[in-house]
Amino acid sequence: MRAVLPLDDPAADLATAGGKGASLARLSRAGLPVPRGFHITTDAYRAFVAGFRDEILSAGDPDAIPALFAAHDVPDEPAGQILRAYADLGDDVPVAVRSSATAEDLPGMSFAGQQDSYLNVRGPDLLDAVRRCWASLWNPRAIAYRDRHGVPHDDVALAVVVQELVDADAAGVLFTADPVTGDREATVINASWGLGEAVVGGHVTPDVITVRGGRVAESRTGDKKVMTVRTATGTEERPVPEPLRGAPVLDDAEAVTLAGLGARIQALYGVPMDVEWARRDGVFAIVQARPITGLTTPLEEWNDSLKGGHLWTGGNLGEAIPDVMTPITWSYVRLFIAEAMSASTMPGFDLVGNIGGRFYMNLSVLHTVAAAIGVKSLLGAVEQVFGKLPPGLEVPLLGLSRWEIVKRVLPEAVGIRLRVRRNLRRMPAFLAASPARCEELRGRVAAAATAAELAELWERELRPHAVTAFQMLETAGRQGGATLVMTRHRLYKLVGEIDAEAMLTGVNADGELASMGLLTGLSRLAAGEIGRDEFARAYGHRGPHEFEVSIPRPGEDPAWIDAQLAGVGDLRAGTEQLLQRQRAARDEAWARFARRHPRKEAAMRARVRRWNAVVRDRETARSESIRAFWVLRAFTVRAGELTGAGDDAFFLHLDELLRLLRGDRSVLEKVPARRATYERYAALPPYPVLIVGPFDPVRWAADPARRADLYDARGPAAPVSDTVTGFPGAPGVVEGVARVLAGPEDGDRLKPGEILVTTLTNVGWTPMFPRSAAVVTDMGAPLSHASIVARELGIPAVVGTGNATMRLRDGDRIRVDGERGTVEVLE
Repeated sequence: MRAVLPLDDPAADLATAGGKGASLARLSRAGLPVPRGFHITTDAYRAFVAGFRDEILSAGDPDAIPALFAAHDVPDEPAGQILRAYADLGDDVPVAVRSSATAEDLPGMSFAGQQDSYLNVRGPDLLDAVRRCWASLWNPRAIAYRDRHGVPHDDVALAVVVQELVDADAAGVLFTADPVTGDREATVINASWGLGEAVVGGHVTPDVITVRGGRVAESRTGDKKVMTVRTATGTEERPVPEPLRGAPVLDDAEAVTLAGLGARIQALYGVPMDVEWARRDGVFAIVQARPITGLTTPLEEWNDSLKGGHLWTGGNLGEAIPDVMTPITWSYVRLFIAEAMSASTMPGFDLVGNIGGRFYMNLSVLHTVAAAIGVKSLLGAVEQVFGKLPPGLEVPLLGLSRWEIVKRVLPEAVGIRLRVRRNLRRMPAFLAASPARCEELRGRVAAAATAAELAELWERELRPHAVTAFQMLETAGRQGGATLVMTRHRLYKLVGEIDAEAMLTGVNADGELASMGLLTGLSRLAAGEIGRDEFARAYGHRGPHEFEVSIPRPGEDPAWIDAQLAGVGDLRAGTEQLLQRQRAARDEAWARFARRHPRKEAAMRARVRRWNAVVRDRETARSESIRAFWVLRAFTVRAGELTGAGDDAFFLHLDELLRLLRGDRSVLEKVPARRATYERYAALPPYPVLIVGPFDPVRWAADPARRADLYDARGPAAPVSDTVTGFPGAPGVVEGVARVLAGPEDGDRLKPGEILVTTLTNVGWTPMFPRSAAVVTDMGAPLSHASIVARELGIPAVVGTGNATMRLRDGDRIRVDGERGTVEVLE
């Protein structure tokens, strides 16, 4: 049991460290000035209450519960960990002991003040303060608050944050948006003397300072009669000395500095924030931050899971689109899907959806079609692309008859075959010309002088190019669907998995594999073979957030390139060494095949060359589709510039953006609600890989027992497996330290020889692969990004486990078997 975590530990998430703790961990990792400390996890709480949990739940009188807690000692194991962590802070350091609930500091549910905190606690009193914090989870106000918000009591748990107490000479609260008017251009600061409890508790009329546009716009000095101060035995309120009562707590420069910290925190979270701060000798510290609740802006609902009881997956394209999408990005993604997956446009087939701003595909459609036309092999192909379903999961099918399915599917299937055949003839020329054409189009966008001119350019040149690029991806993907699935299956039967996977590598040998382009480009840039301009032209369109058009591409973000170059080191040598090792393994596998099957070698080599060509064409077409998305980003940014809408353009749908370009500014009235909705969803953790039925992202995020693999609205799913198994992504066995990363921005934590463990990877993660001993993902399948790149580099990989990030802890020593698809925690 891990009863204690370091304050900045990535494992300190909502379920483990509570809302306050997870927020402080995030702030600390981002380099914000957070006082030293540690988390006491929800595991410690559960271990403490295990023996009398039923008594708590059945207690008729909440006032009797504190006595239950006081009657039990903290068990030896968690108590020892807590006291050792406290000792690491120094000798008899005064600390703040703060409750941190698992349903706390979420958008719409702050739980502020529902549980207790204690200030100026020292060594001998620490465990008692922790125990009293735990008991406060069951005080009457906390119980009533949970009842009001529909949060169940039976699984609730409490973490505790222990931090060095800032002996503040001033403190207060900062709001990065005006909490009264909802004005997001204003930062409002409340300030008073002493510790912050007098302000938070409403015992004083604080100074109120409004900062706007980097300067103090308004300042009102309050009559500060009392202040909370530290004493030898705790804290107490004392009168403010007369000269200070009417004196301003902060000068203008300090207010602007504090507002700057608030802006950094809001940028980190993507939502307006309520921040508690303290000052000592002119130095600011951040002691808490939570999303502001109760802003008056109305919200929209982006949730296609409410349309019916379908099975949705975030696999495959969901891996390529890992972010909560802005409305304009969702418009472009729908255009992309309509052309690259034209079957999704068939009436009655809601094949793709937006759930809480995230991209999902409807597996109920594919399973319904497979059942109707009796093609079980289709489900095998679906598994290769989207990953395995958990054992026992019953897939809900659509309420359509077999005849209705056939009537809709067959004409569309014939139309797709004809379109693919027609596009195959022009695909090579289009893919070859696309890079130069996209650069030209971005130049034309930048040169557009009026909104009307930009709208005309969209209709005449931008949209046609994007549509063609997306159609080419459909063409490239469909030209060899059977080849991709059957070649591997045939080789497995002939030579086994290890030799088969080795023989299938080398996609990068006859021409650059686009999935590895970013790695190749950074290697060449680091070696001085190309300059930044050439890197931007050739590779700058690919990145970890390449579909989201509100985020700059690597080719237009020097800071991103600098960060990557700082971490590449001997990337070129390391990558080449891996490729060389894999070439040797491939040659040896082919030699064994030739000895065992001499008459089949020529035909199999031809078949594998076809495999390689299909994979390469598919990846190239995907790359050029993403290059087209860079054009779409340039178009959106320029539309904001020419209309004066700025980044409000990202919160319009495409038809609304075109109306804005033609002079209809009424569409901007929708932006505040859209922006607030986006910020609400972006503040939540990534949703489960699989979702069945209606899903509420906010309530799911507040559930301490939430699962990252599956949500099933029909009832409890099978328990999360204790074992970590998945697809054999790339063969090989390796042991090493697990480094669990939440996103590619945490990549600097991955040290050479460690094992990368994460929810998913896309092309933006590729620069980390050469320094990874192995790769393990929750999401994925044999044709996903992690599998393809790991095979090419000869790195063992297990993908599509569903539960790796739930079962593996950062720093665990693990064994990854990429042939069997298993991950084992070593003692």
